[in-house]
Amino acid sequence: MSPSEGRARSARSRTFSKRVEAIAWAAGIVCLAFVGVRHLDSVNSNRESMRRFAELTTAEPHRGRSVDVTLWSDARIKAWQSIRDSASPVPLAILRIPRINLEVPVLEGTDELTLNRAVGHIADTAMPGVDGNAGIAGHRDGFFRGLMHVVPGDAIELESLHGTEYYRIERTWIVTPDDVSVLDPTPGRSLTLVTCYPFYFVGPAPERYIVRAVRATDMRQDTRSVHRLLSPPAMANK
Repeated sequence: MSPSEGRARSARSRTFSKRVEAIAWAAGIVCLAFVGVRHLDSVNSNRESMRRFAELTTAEPHRGRSVDVTLWSDARIKAWQSIRDSASPVPLAILRIPRINLEVPVLEGTDELTLNRAVGHIADTAMPGVDGNAGIAGHRDGFFRGLMHVVPGDAIELESLHGTEYYRIERTWIVTPDDVSVLDPTPGRSLTLVTCYPFYFVGPAPERYIVRAVRATDMRQDTRSVHRLLSPPAMANK
């Protein structure tokens, strides 16, 4: 091969390499743009879901439903009434227990103001609606006083940004305040409701009442079973 032919072949090779490099860069830019668009769509979708959930939960108190305070203490009723019409954070979820006619927002935190307004998600536990053990606390003389009437097998409905899920109460038991093992992670999706005990104890209650519910995954495809699960039975006489 003559020197001129070699130079020509080398020039063609460099041209080909540059074209391949340009195509690779173009493909990379297209891929990055695609990923960016998908991420933006995901962010916008999450924001829209949060907006819709916020609208739903904000409108909830105005749908004609009233909070049943029949079992509440006078002090708790006054505390709730003093803040019920003030601005509230967007709930993490809505908790419903048909047996005791309870429907209450789940807010973040367990401080006094939060628990006067609603029930609260316990820090360092799973978020409501995701895998793990979600701890939720409420006052024994307020929203969670009705827990004295729930029994294993009762239904719990949890509505969150992830959708509506159905749980079945597995057991109830009593522990000391320092027994935090009830909030340990669980292999499946579960709810652990915590309130002080005894329910009518005068002064600081010495124990904690625990309700553990597990997700009723086998009932998601059977709407008739879900309807039966959520139909509140007659109130137990205790």
